[in-house]
Amino acid sequence: METVMQTVSILGSTGSIGVNTLDVIARQPDRYRVFALTAHSRVDIMTAQCVQFKPCYAVMVSEPHARELKRALAGLGLATEVLSGPQALEWVAAHEDVSTVMAAIVGAAGLASCIAAALAGKRLLLANKEALVVGGAFFMDAVQRGGATLLPIDSEHSAIFQSLPENPQAWPQVIDKIILTASGGPFRTRDPATLSQVTPQEACAHPNWVMGRKISVDSATMMNKALEVIEAKFLFGVAPHTIEVIIHPQSVVHSMVQFVDHSVVAQLGTPDMRGPIAYGLAWPGRHVSGASAIDFSTLAGLTFETFSDPGHQQRFPGLKLAWEALDAVPGTTAVLNAANEVAVAAFLDGQIRFDQIHAINLETLARFVPAAPFSLEDLLAIDQEARSRAGALLCALE
Repeated sequence: METVMQTVSILGSTGSIGVNTLDVIARQPDRYRVFALTAHSRVDIMTAQCVQFKPCYAVMVSEPHARELKRALAGLGLATEVLSGPQALEWVAAHEDVSTVMAAIVGAAGLASCIAAALAGKRLLLANKEALVVGGAFFMDAVQRGGATLLPIDSEHSAIFQSLPENPQAWPQVIDKIILTASGGPFRTRDPATLSQVTPQEACAHPNWVMGRKISVDSATMMNKALEVIEAKFLFGVAPHTIEVIIHPQSVVHSMVQFVDHSVVAQLGTPDMRGPIAYGLAWPGRHVSGASAIDFSTLAGLTFETFSDPGHQQRFPGLKLAWEALDAVPGTTAVLNAANEVAVAAFLDGQIRFDQIHAINLETLARFVPAAPFSLEDLLAIDQEARSRAGALLCALE
């Protein structure tokens, strides 16, 4: 079968997902051509990526960093054109020469470019869960209107996608339960009474996965899993009560689907994001990813724990906010995401304690009930208002 060359824009190329995507692409030079790379401020990494992959365009969010990158690339004699600003992100996501978009910008900042790619009908590899957490039904409607192909890259949602029938129309009739697995992060067995003493360094030391600082903190609070519950609801069109979360410390079973006959299909793999990235790029086929194979001879066993344990409920109080936000008025999930981004950033900056992240999230939800959003502008307005409310709560703590 003839290999079709995919032309790829990577939104967030200097983060962990972007770096891993380029690693997979480098292993398949006959399949992929890099059209554009984008980053926030890491000029040094972006320069090295441009040297290796020679994209047509490189986008930096801020103009000063774009100027710095332009000088660096000119000094190296590279022809890559440097752009800047949010509009440039949307432009390289929707460009007619692009077939595939890896959406790996962390947080609500990636929403507009995700929607641009969806409306342009791209093959959209979604690693930015906030596009669904914030965008919800509006984002899924953009995917449908644009005729985009939406492929989840989060390891859990990729696992679910791989476990389901190929025809999405069959999903509502055959799914009994979606089971998201969670490692439990670095504090799975920690005394809940000591969580107020957690440092940013401890929170970012994930036992299984190598991730960015924000998502590492989310994993430590289990807010990452709460956001994944919301993502699963919109991706797979299931009712929130059919989504269950269980702790699986080994991170080998990435997630499972229980069907109406009570059989369960699971997807297994080593904890390496190159696996789901390669699957998204190659779908409906497969190719080499660079991820290691499971060595069953050294795998001591697979264990699972439920959240009914009182200790887990004390360690991870934010998990239940997923279902509460989904049961509330539309737009509430955007409020939760915004509050959490503000709170995590404050924790990483040393402004608040680890246990106060949940307090900020809970209080922001209590104080701000949004009007239902009907446009991207509505969603962004909810996001900004929630950030303002969360910021005011931070000031009250100081």
